[in-house]
Amino acid sequence: MIFSRTLAGLVFALFSASTVAFDGCRVAFDIGSSGIRAGASNSEVTARADIDYLGPLWAGRGLEETVAPTITALRDLPDKAGFAPQCVAVGGGFSAWRLAVEQGAGELAALLARIHQASGVAILVIPQLTEGAYGYLGARQRLGDPLTTTHILDIGGGSLQIAGAETSFGEALGQKIWHRHLCQEIRNCETAPCALQPMTGDELVIARELAAEKLKGIGAALPTRVSMTAISRPVSRGVLPALDKLAGGNGQRRSLQRDELTAAIDRMARLTLDESAALLGGSSGHLPWLLSDMLLVEGLLQATGGESLAVAEIDLTNIPGLLADEQAFVWQSHYGCYLDRLRSMGEKAYASDPATCP
Repeated sequence: MIFSRTLAGLVFALFSASTVAFDGCRVAFDIGSSGIRAGASNSEVTARADIDYLGPLWAGRGLEETVAPTITALRDLPDKAGFAPQCVAVGGGFSAWRLAVEQGAGELAALLARIHQASGVAILVIPQLTEGAYGYLGARQRLGDPLTTTHILDIGGGSLQIAGAETSFGEALGQKIWHRHLCQEIRNCETAPCALQPMTGDELVIARELAAEKLKGIGAALPTRVSMTAISRPVSRGVLPALDKLAGGNGQRRSLQRDELTAAIDRMARLTLDESAALLGGSSGHLPWLLSDMLLVEGLLQATGGESLAVAEIDLTNIPGLLADEQAFVWQSHYGCYLDRLRSMGEKAYASDPATCP
């Protein structure tokens, strides 16, 4: 877990950089737990390649099997999107890549060196705090004045961020990882998604206690009064529509209440997946994850003392933050030094000073 009360400086630096015209053009690769998204400073196009990075890491195989498809994507996506070939490129590795550092920084550095040699793209392991700043920057750019809460909540596949202008909380507890924790704790199962439903009352207590334990650092990281806008699909296309359906709504809701969420969890937990599908009006790709997503959101509201959660669906990526991040592009020019520091410092290498490189 990483948290800070000095996020304002990082966000300010990114906002400032984002208003400056770049010399030439830049390409950024947002490399998450499930794939790569590419964008450029002089284009509105976003290109994507689906690659599972979490699966092999969870299985203890490392990222070796992802090297070839990663190189292919880094080579092909700019051409498919029509980005100018002379653009300077950098990649940001997020939750899965932080996990890879924990499993072996030296092995990852060697793997990244091979990817760089074959593709020309320097991939950096981005710390959780910096990812939070990227998220807040992107949400402010997309939502503008309608963003009235102090923080945004972004639940990814491998990590989540609660990011604001001055404070941030981040944890490796995204949708897939949280669901896997529940599978391990309640079903003694390593495979995700697993069949969490139906849950007994005792199992529900265990799930809620687990959420409280995993999120206990929020109190120290964030101010007492926190309001959040959820911007990610587990909430906007999973939790919120389910609550709206259960309440007989018309699909126009833009917020949810903690007490109704708790009541919905208690109701859904007793059902099988088939019964849930019938209740909610058919099967959904979100359904296997729905109960665990609900429990995670409930835990987040309890940990922050929130009674309500605003919801605004935006296609948020880390691309705007990466494109505006001068530190990332300085490291692109000192990549050998970065990899040396990654071996010895882990993800802290990113925040060290490139000017002190040989």
